[in-house]
Parts: sequence; C-alpha cells; structure tokens
Amino acid sequence: MPVEVKICGVNAAEAMRAAVDGGAAFVGLVFYPPSPRAVTPAEAAALAALVPPAVIRVGLFVDATDALLDETLAAVPLELLQLHGAETPDRVRAIRERTGVKVMKAIRVAGPDDVDGADAFIGAADRLLFDAKAPADMKGALPGGNALAFDWALLGARDWPCPWMLSGGLDAANLAEAVRISGARAVDVSSGIESAPGRKDVHKIAAFLKAARDL
Repeated sequence: MPVEVKICGVNAAEAMRAAVDGGAAFVGLVFYPPSPRAVTPAEAAALAALVPPAVIRVGLFVDATDALLDETLAAVPLELLQLHGAETPDRVRAIRERTGVKVMKAIRVAGPDDVDGADAFIGAADRLLFDAKAPADMKGALPGGNALAFDWALLGARDWPCPWMLSGGLDAANLAEAVRISGARAVDVSSGIESAPGRKDVHKIAAFLKAARDL
C-alpha cells in the first residue's frame, strides 16, 4: 500500500502546483496568523482553485472560533479540518457536527502519555495526526511545523480504529525510516520541504513525493 502525503502550509501557487503534480493526496492551508505559512480566506480560495477533486483540501486551525470557521468555509471549499490547538473531544465533535466537514485532530507528542491521550478523540475525530510537542523553552514555537521529530517507535506498537498521519521533522532523507518505525500509511510535511520558514521549495516538494512513491 502506498504512503499518502499531505503537503501542509501551502501559500503560493507554484508550491500548490508542485504538490498536485507530484501526487500529493492532501494539501494543507494554514488559517493561523502567527504562522509564516498563514493565508487569508481569499488567498486560500485562489490556491484551492488549483486543486483537482481527487486531492483533499485541508484547513489547519488552532482553537478557532465558530466565526472564523464560518468565514473560511464560506470562501474556501475544504474537505478536512485539521485542529491543531487545545481542542477537547467535545469541541472536536461540535465542530464536525456544526460544519458537516470531516475533522482531523492533531496530537502533540513528547512521550507515551501523549500518545495514550489520543484515545479520548476516537469517535470525535475522523482522523488523528501525531506531531512533535515543542519544548516549553523553545522560542517562537508554533503548534506545529517546528521541524521537530519525536520517538516514532511510540506509534509503532499502537493501533487506532481510524486513519492517522505522522508529522514532525520529516524530510525526503528520513521518510523511509520514519514510516518503517512508526508504521504510518500517511504522512504530513511542512518545514521539511521549505528553503526558509513559510517558503516552500518546489524541488524539495518533488523530492519528498518521490521518496514516498519509492517506498
């Protein structure tokens, strides 16, 4: 079974075309202004128009209000909402029911207890995403996209009754090892395909997608 790839934090047309042309299964648009990858609903709508129906358009939100979700969904056709904040299972469930859009909950991982905490979202979220938790003393840390990895073996011994993705510190060079250790069948990449924070590199996008195809 091939490994599906989500190219996250797309904020330029050339990066979106590279993701689509390279075979990405998901493309992510960030609606979190502190992120260097953030886009407005209007910018996102223009980028989403470049995406064919076979590719899933994902919106990344961090503790979003209903108003922000409404504004964004009115402008951008999203098939999946990625919740990357401190959303509770009840909030995740409420967003899914209110919007009618599938939801993926990000779980920030530093140790086994964080992985265990994912169980609370079974039934509330349609998918899970496991990302590295930034250290408390890390300056300028974002909820995700910090180029940090965690112990992939924490996932290798687990099984969940819903689809899940591996994220955090991935690039073309370590993808094969990450998939082998974690057992992931879907992966998410952002900082590992950039030349600078928020600047996607079309050559790195192509290399990462090729690495996934070669697995």
